[in-house]
Amino acid sequence: MNPEIILGTFVIYTLTLFVVAWFTSRHADSQSFFIGNHKSPWFVVAYGMIGASLSGVTFISVPGWVGNTGFSYMVIVAGYVFGYLVITTVLLPLYYRLNLTSIYTYLDQRFGNMAYKTGALFFLLSRIVGASFRMFLVVSVLQAFVMDYFGVPFWVTVLSFLVIIQLYTMKGGIKTIIWTDTLQTTFMLLAVVISIGMIMQQMGTTFTEMIATVCESDLSNMIVTDVDSKENVIKLFFSGMFITIVMTGLDQDMMQKNLSCRNIGDAQKNMVSLSLILVPVNLLFLFLGAVLYLYAAQNGIALPDSSDHLFPMISFEHLGVTAGVVFIIGLVSAAYSSADSALTALTTSFSIDILGLDKKYAHDENLLKKKRYWVHLLMSAIIIFAIISFRLINNQAVISQLFTFAGFTYGPLLGLYAFGMFTKFRVYDRFIPIVAIAAPVISYFFSLYSEQLFNGYQVGFELLIINGALTFLGLFMIRKLNP
Repeated sequence: MNPEIILGTFVIYTLTLFVVAWFTSRHADSQSFFIGNHKSPWFVVAYGMIGASLSGVTFISVPGWVGNTGFSYMVIVAGYVFGYLVITTVLLPLYYRLNLTSIYTYLDQRFGNMAYKTGALFFLLSRIVGASFRMFLVVSVLQAFVMDYFGVPFWVTVLSFLVIIQLYTMKGGIKTIIWTDTLQTTFMLLAVVISIGMIMQQMGTTFTEMIATVCESDLSNMIVTDVDSKENVIKLFFSGMFITIVMTGLDQDMMQKNLSCRNIGDAQKNMVSLSLILVPVNLLFLFLGAVLYLYAAQNGIALPDSSDHLFPMISFEHLGVTAGVVFIIGLVSAAYSSADSALTALTTSFSIDILGLDKKYAHDENLLKKKRYWVHLLMSAIIIFAIISFRLINNQAVISQLFTFAGFTYGPLLGLYAFGMFTKFRVYDRFIPIVAIAAPVISYFFSLYSEQLFNGYQVGFELLIINGALTFLGLFMIRKLNP
């Protein structure tokens, strides 16, 4: 596909975002940046959060997974729904009752300053690594298909990508992102639907016929009953449930949007709506994956070494210019949607949880805004450094381990919140960082040697639950016997 067309599409889409950002960031202050002045319409938040939930990794990877795991991912999605129910009925009422801007302030009130800083630092570490990895994948695609053609160095591509996000989020923050996410969600979903339609047209089949073909194929297999398998139905369901609880309910990035709603009722409507919308949306991505594999089989197309490359390969090399443009728009939409909210959440958490800027400059809005701008720049610089480091490592196995490592950091958050909400024990606050570090380390070695220790048992996504349970146990061990 012509690189000039891809670059032109990218530029036009980006300019559209800036127009939206300009309209939404007028008269914005620090409260607009952090929580949108509690004026965000819940239905807009719910719709926009689809894009934030489905990153560029999801856009590329989920269709590719179908070749190896079928539709088993839908079991995880079913777990998501129950996870959102927990967030709606347990976590959101807590956050609104305490009137939180950063959700980690709860840990300070429940345990003490060390718990508060530990929770915030684990979020920052996880989100920096995770967001950097997601952006790295997208920037790598842009580099390979566009920037290499023009002779632009990788670091310049990374810098440009972050500068764009920096500019349209710096002033309005969450107030702007609520609306840009709506735009990005729309384009991402349209990209999937249009791609499916174009493939079916080339295959000479109707939508009804394609559904029947997918259902009759092995690609649609959803239930795995083998207890030792990572795709075991029970493992996947509970993993999906707890993944949602921690990666949405205990994540400043995702909760910041809920806290921007007008009241607790609107925030709960947002969560319920999002949980129901994500079911057909994820099914749509899996259906796209099945269609891609069936199209490749029908046309004798050799599958790429990495399943992540299936969607872009077919879009760029077999479906023509229009399909390539649609793919780029969808990919960039998904990338921007997760990257901009991550940068805003990192800025919020570091400003409030680590530096305490909201308290230090509570009566000086101009100085608070100035300090926040510097934090915003710092977070961008750290992410740029992380993305370039991934490129320098140039080892997919190592990079994947780093991304996996980011997932370990949510376990301590799960344990901290569970212990705080479901027990009345006080703990020795100074020992909490030791527990929070020990739990993921033990979990890592548990996953590494589980097959040898437990007769072939493979640890999958349930590692998060194990990690949280170890943190809970550690907190129980350092509890105060005479509170």
